[in-house]
Amino acid sequence: MSHEHHHGHDHDHGHSHAPQRGPQRKGESRRLKLTLAVAFVAMLVEAIGGWATHSLALLSDAGHMLADVGAIALSVFALHIATRPADDRRTYGYYRLEILAALVNGAMLIAIAVGIIVEAWHRLFDPHPVNVGGVALLACGGIALNAVGLWLTHTQDSSMNLRSTFLHLAGDLLNSVGVLVSAGVIALTGRLEADPIISFLIAVTIVWSAVRLCREAVDVLLEAFPAHLDFQKVNEALGQVAGVTAVHDLHVWTITSGMVALSCHLVVVCEGAPCRSHDEVLTDARAILRQRFGIEHTTIQFESESYRHEEIVH
Repeated sequence: MSHEHHHGHDHDHGHSHAPQRGPQRKGESRRLKLTLAVAFVAMLVEAIGGWATHSLALLSDAGHMLADVGAIALSVFALHIATRPADDRRTYGYYRLEILAALVNGAMLIAIAVGIIVEAWHRLFDPHPVNVGGVALLACGGIALNAVGLWLTHTQDSSMNLRSTFLHLAGDLLNSVGVLVSAGVIALTGRLEADPIISFLIAVTIVWSAVRLCREAVDVLLEAFPAHLDFQKVNEALGQVAGVTAVHDLHVWTITSGMVALSCHLVVVCEGAPCRSHDEVLTDARAILRQRFGIEHTTIQFESESYRHEEIVH
């Protein structure tokens, strides 16, 4: 016989995430709002300072900060929308908006990097005089503000948006260090080429972080198997549950950061008096998935060995 476990589980369990994730999301929203304020101040300071001192490296860092300000603002908005409850049309709620926000953030970073590279290429052949003292002072200010942002967004258990913000700010801090280095090189050697060269390096760090962010977001949208899990280990763990003889149609995907879902078919055997009920098998399977892999949202279908299913399984 074939038995698909509904038992109210799919509906109830999906909604059980809301009370657990609500406070976490509110905390992340507060952190992001404070970080947004810090990043906005840093961007204004570096943009005005870069224009006043004629430093492309400083303007490049300000451009990166501009992308970060937009990214953080988009993340705050996405977190706000994501707290809306699920409905009949969107049974998983609005969690995926966080992933879409992360993808847009990555695209914005790539666009900023291209602009920096083009301007740096022109300045490499036509260097502009730079106010070294002003650049050094503003770079130190950028380092301090970015350090505050890193402190606000550093946490062990966070969403993709909070982690992406942390990575952006880490990149900004390194970029500010690079700006400070360029000011030192110009002050010691008089080589104005240091400014556009540092700008190139800043653009490279922007592209690197943007590509990683976009790739992670696309993997979630394509419902790829989560990178932190191993397909074979999950499959083997389910197969070791007492009473289970085979596992097929195993799918694991990420709904949003920290929320992993799983669906699968378990072939169960039942012979004699010590036959285990489906509820017992299900309890063991869910315990393994929760304790070993952190998978809470599961949909499991049971089948007997004699049940005939399609030849092609996924």
